[in-house]
This record gives sequence, structure tokens and C-alpha cells, in this order.
Amino acid sequence: MQFLSRSFVSFALLLTVTSTCNLALANSGAARPAPPDSLHAVQSLVSFATKHLHIPYRSGGASKKGFDCSGFVRYCFDKWNISLPHSSSAQAEHGETVKLDDARPGDLIFFKGNSAASERIGHVGIITEVAPGYVRFIHSAWKGGIRYDLLNASYYQKRFVAIKRLMD
Repeated sequence: MQFLSRSFVSFALLLTVTSTCNLALANSGAARPAPPDSLHAVQSLVSFATKHLHIPYRSGGASKKGFDCSGFVRYCFDKWNISLPHSSSAQAEHGETVKLDDARPGDLIFFKGNSAASERIGHVGIITEVAPGYVRFIHSAWKGGIRYDLLNASYYQKRFVAIKRLMD
């Protein structure tokens, strides 16, 4: 009986010490995962843009009621206090030009307008994923509203113009 009594006291003491250590560790912040708000700004931007999938296209649109391509990009970057004009060609004047091989999520990707023969930028999106030979971007398209597309699709490949970086 005395053995059981000592064992119980030892076990209770061990539980108390373990609980106290765990509470101290939790309160120190040493082992806490980062809250979702503290994600890297670029990851947060891409996540924010993704939350708007399937919102319809609206010419000149810049709200959740509907976006055109540059209105969507402007809306997203505005959340990070980066002001952009409401025109894809004017947005192309901002940021640092980046080679396709150096593209990263969060970069802007620019395309010619309706005609691949045109010299004028007429479309913009936000790159969401990059791998060798693979660039996925989110944008507001006339058909489908906010959606993902791939640069290697012939429609976009023929119209690709440039990539610009606004965030590090």
C-alpha cells in the first residue's frame, strides 16, 4: 500500500511539473505556430486573390460585384497599400521587369489585348504558381470571370508580353 501511495504522489507530481512546463512554453510563444495573418505578404496576396474565384467579369468593374482584369489586380494590391492605375497598360509601367525564368507567385503577368498581332498590352493577371515550364495565374477573363489559366495555353502564350514584380 505504501508503494502505491508513493507511486500515486510521484505520478501526480510528474503531471503537475509537465503541465506547468507546457503552460510556460505555451505562454512564452516559443513553440506557437504563426497565425494566418502573419503569412508572407506574397502568399497572403495570392490567398486573397484566390478567395475571389468565380466572381463575374464586368467591364470597368473594380468590386466584388464584378471585375475586369486590371480592376481585379488593382483591388488585390490595394489591400497591401500598393496603388495601381485601372488600366493593364498603365499597370505595366509599374514594378521591376522580371525574366520569365525568374517569375514568382505575386508577380504581374501581362498580355496583348484581343489580337496576338497587337503591340498594346490589354490584359493582366497575378501569378499564383511557378514550376519549370509551368506558370499559373489568376485573372478576370471575359469568359468565366475570376479564374486560373496557364501561360502554356496557346491563347496566352501567343499574347504574352512581360512580367513585373511589385512585391518582394
